[in-house]
Amino acid sequence: MKKNIYLMYVMALLQGMVFYGPIATLYRQMAGVTIFQITIMESISLALCVVLEVPWGIVADKIGYRKTMIFCSVLYLISKVVFWRANGFLGFLMERIMLSVIIAGLSGVETSVLYLSSEKEEAQSVMGIYDNLLTVGLLIAAGVYSLMIKENYRLAGLLTVISYGIAAIVSFFLTEVTSPEEQKAPSAKEFAEILQLILMNKYMIFLLIGIALFNETHQTITVFLNQLKYIQCGWTDWQIGIIYILVTVVGLFGGLSSRLTKKVGVGHCGNLLFMSAIVSCLLLAVTTSKVLAVAAIGLLRISSSLFQPLHNNLQNRQIQTGNRATELSVNAVIMDGIAIATNVIFGKLAEMNLSVSMSAGALFCFAGLILFSLWYKNVWKKMCC
Repeated sequence: MKKNIYLMYVMALLQGMVFYGPIATLYRQMAGVTIFQITIMESISLALCVVLEVPWGIVADKIGYRKTMIFCSVLYLISKVVFWRANGFLGFLMERIMLSVIIAGLSGVETSVLYLSSEKEEAQSVMGIYDNLLTVGLLIAAGVYSLMIKENYRLAGLLTVISYGIAAIVSFFLTEVTSPEEQKAPSAKEFAEILQLILMNKYMIFLLIGIALFNETHQTITVFLNQLKYIQCGWTDWQIGIIYILVTVVGLFGGLSSRLTKKVGVGHCGNLLFMSAIVSCLLLAVTTSKVLAVAAIGLLRISSSLFQPLHNNLQNRQIQTGNRATELSVNAVIMDGIAIATNVIFGKLAEMNLSVSMSAGALFCFAGLILFSLWYKNVWKKMCC
């Protein structure tokens, strides 16, 4: 199974190479899309994820995780071709619709492949390395953008297509991690039991909502709103590319997630990361300083990088059935439902006032901190005592 881990590492590196990453918002604006339209597309995409998550989880458990990874990797390539050539709202919406299918398909599958290919005690570390390699890919792409591509946005799109094409080829060499006996879709009764197990566990719902509020705050601010903040503070396009590299580098701290968790414990680690995100959002809401804005985005990126392996591991550790992908997909449906609302709120507030939008991020993370603390006190602390 070690081969799977290394292949997943290679795919993470290649799929991290989004060469238009430093100017993702500016790329869309250049092609005629507004910031509110961008967040509307994100919400539509997430709504489709909600619809597709559970069916995809059932399909993944039936056909196996290898075939699911191959299909989604190939579709990922096609979506990048669409993005490269897109113009206007409808073109980019088509790309987001395809991305919904991909995200729903990979949800729970990527982490399941890594988890099932690893020793239990190494799982969080493996996931941390996987996330780090995504970050390294972003770093390489940002360096190429800043040094070679600069304002040639379409070239950035083309290079991304090439990187994802190679990743799609690599996916064909993965080995299945489930046995033929395990590759069966859960019956309607089994699915209903999975759904009931999760919905009846209010503290698990608290955890999932808390994770979603943290993740979506990070996603919206560091992918879309950050560029608007940089421009507000006076940074140029070329300088934004350099900043993107610096922020991507600090994301490599995610590899320390397992070590930090072991040192301070799950509860203290989670609380620290939520509080760091709150501080970041508050700084972004009040500052017009170039340096402080970059520092705040960097802190938010570090917090998320450390949080990703932690919450992925926590979710996998609490799987209660043999249908891992299905159960994780139900989790994702709940989190996507929260994300639909946060995206619309962020987008509408950003068009009105960017500082108000950043303040909303702080409120979301504060709510997430409370929910995470309730889950830890009533579930994890009891499990480990």
